Amino acid sequence: MRIPDLDLDLLRCFVQVAERGGFTAGAAALGLTQSAVSLKVKRLEDVLQKRIFHRTSRSVALTREGETLLAYARRMLALNDEAVRRLVAPPVTGRLRLGVADHFVPRNLAPILARFARSFPELRLEIEVGRSHELRAAQERGALDLVLGKRRDGETEGRPIWTEPIVWVAPPGWEAPASRPLPVAMLPQGCMFRNRALAALARAGLAFEVVYTSASLLGVAAAAQAGLAVTVLGRSGLPAGLVEHGGLPPLGVAEMALFGDATGQTPLVEPLIEMIRDSVAPHWEGASPG
Repeated sequence: MRIPDLDLDLLRCFVQVAERGGFTAGAAALGLTQSAVSLKVKRLEDVLQKRIFHRTSRSVALTREGETLLAYARRMLALNDEAVRRLVAPPVTGRLRLGVADHFVPRNLAPILARFARSFPELRLEIEVGRSHELRAAQERGALDLVLGKRRDGETEGRPIWTEPIVWVAPPGWEAPASRPLPVAMLPQGCMFRNRALAALARAGLAFEVVYTSASLLGVAAAAQAGLAVTVLGRSGLPAGLVEHGGLPPLGVAEMALFGDATGQTPLVEPLIEMIRDSVAPHWEGASPG
């Protein structure tokens, strides 16, 4: 049996429909008619001999095969676009001031920046790491061009990139002291993770005390690594020495988004989003399409 080649044009249509949640929105993003996009997706299904979408009159959802294909399609398109930018597109010059939420550091940030620099060697990249709400305030003041940070609960601003669970973490085998309230390490007030964690403990009727506060997520993680307290992190960003800690109230999910260019019109936004997804996917395969 000859293995067929996958058409990148068909894959691009598929990804847009998956990410935007429907054929109408996907067609609008591509500048095509809905019927043209539907035909391209049907051709892709014919090549694969698999259904990649569950379709109803009101919704479109990925099948299991579609979820698998989405991860590969993103990687194939990202590599294609990176090669075209490097060999064909005019070089991107100038300066990009990028804010990055600190819980995305250090594991994910370095490889993304290295790859981004290779793709845009003539671009001057300036990075500021900090707390999401402070970085977003800086972007709104014009001090940053783009910010990779958390969406607030119920918010719709920004370009969604991935969604992951917020989890309680502690060293392997760590046990909460039985004789006093649960010790917790937290970022300062204003942090979504802090607000959600403390509210969940209060609703569950669990006694707790904040024994360690740091403006740096690395500082909070260090306190947990030392066994001083339990803390909360996004599942994709667990540093060495920390594992998920069970037995505490669930904390839901956090949605990461790119703020500052929600329409994706600059030549930097799309490759940056794909590089971020590429970096996060191996660590958290449960990420949503965004």
